[in-house]
Amino acid sequence: MEELLAIGSQSLRKAALNEDVKAYILQNESLFKVLKKAANRYIGGENLSETVNKVTKENSMGFKCSIEFMGESTRTVKEALEAKDEFINICQTIHNQNLNSTISLDLSHIGLAISEDLCFENISAICKAAGDKEVIVSAEGTERTDAILELYKKASKDFSNLSITLQAYLHRTKDDFIDIIKEKGRIRMVKGAFETEKDLSLSRGSALDNQYLYYVEQLLSQQHLCSIATHHHEIQQEAKALINKYKPGKETYEFESLYGIQTEQLIKLKEEGYPTKLYFVYGKEWYLYVCNRLAEYPLNLFRALQDVMEENN
Repeated sequence: MEELLAIGSQSLRKAALNEDVKAYILQNESLFKVLKKAANRYIGGENLSETVNKVTKENSMGFKCSIEFMGESTRTVKEALEAKDEFINICQTIHNQNLNSTISLDLSHIGLAISEDLCFENISAICKAAGDKEVIVSAEGTERTDAILELYKKASKDFSNLSITLQAYLHRTKDDFIDIIKEKGRIRMVKGAFETEKDLSLSRGSALDNQYLYYVEQLLSQQHLCSIATHHHEIQQEAKALINKYKPGKETYEFESLYGIQTEQLIKLKEEGYPTKLYFVYGKEWYLYVCNRLAEYPLNLFRALQDVMEENN
């Protein structure tokens, strides 16, 4: 069974990176509507208004949130500028509606694949609009890691509200971590969801779990701003022990989960008094995001089929 799940996970991650498949789904109205029913479990909605309704509800229940307009790999300046404007709209909505929420984004969504200068201008505009709200740069494929980290270091000199995501499974993160922890921005630790060459990353298992916890311990022991972004119950428990050991201020750390995935664990952490955050995404480009969510546990494909069938009945 474990071998079959591993094969399924690998296949889904490869499918997630296929832009031709994504384009086909977005252009096929019937297929889009069917698969969207499965995606609804994991996304805030197709637009910001739908997502704000969910964020408002979660805020009222004591959860901090993060909002991301889904998209990546924009190829034209027009698309990058439109994405930038939508993120500024998110910032303004958060302030106008007094939401307890940060902003998350992929740098390739706002022009990194086109021009580093364009991307820098766009992230600067977004950080200015965010004001005292945090802007978190998400991780992307390994071919973009250097560019992402360099742009983050450049922009963080001007904007104290900018944060970064590091992927524990990459071998290179050992060196990147030493460099990035010198910056003041929050470090969001994730295991890593993208398909890589075998020599670039650790496979899922105890070695990766231990490596993840090593980074978390370094952040907590140094009182560095951090997000413990994992759904792994055992890691969450180990992180709680580290918090008890180093006693960082509650403004320093947070447990983060993706909306729709093992939320009951985050609820338990909130009830125990730990700072918690729910990560919401919205938009029409949910294909890559949902593939990666299913890849984390391929048996969720059956849940996806159930979601489709139930909405059809």
